[in-house]
Amino acid sequence: MTPSLITAEQRAQLLAVGEARAASQGIDPLPSVRLFTPDAHATWLLASLDPADGDTCWGLIDLGIGLPALGTVKLSDLASIVGPRKRPVMRDRYFQATRPLSDYVRLAQENGSITD
Repeated sequence: MTPSLITAEQRAQLLAVGEARAASQGIDPLPSVRLFTPDAHATWLLASLDPADGDTCWGLIDLGIGLPALGTVKLSDLASIVGPRKRPVMRDRYFQATRPLSDYVRLAQENGSITD
């Protein structure tokens, strides 16, 4: 676990969705975590964590180049990223999902970026 990126509660939420996805349950979860680079315009809305490795997250990835998409990313990789001003990836401590992940995806693809 990467404590600075996700809390224990968020980890439990992400794992629960990850287990449902692994069991092929058709779900449209709320994202549990919003991570971002304060100096590089990248954002990750994470909705699940792979229970097999406890490191691979799935969610909406916006690298700030106008092409947000669903995908996977490792927490360990995110923990090693720094932006141009050497600022690390941070967790949005105030993020509360207001819609299912599919709505975030649709809106981000329409706008070219995650808007909230």
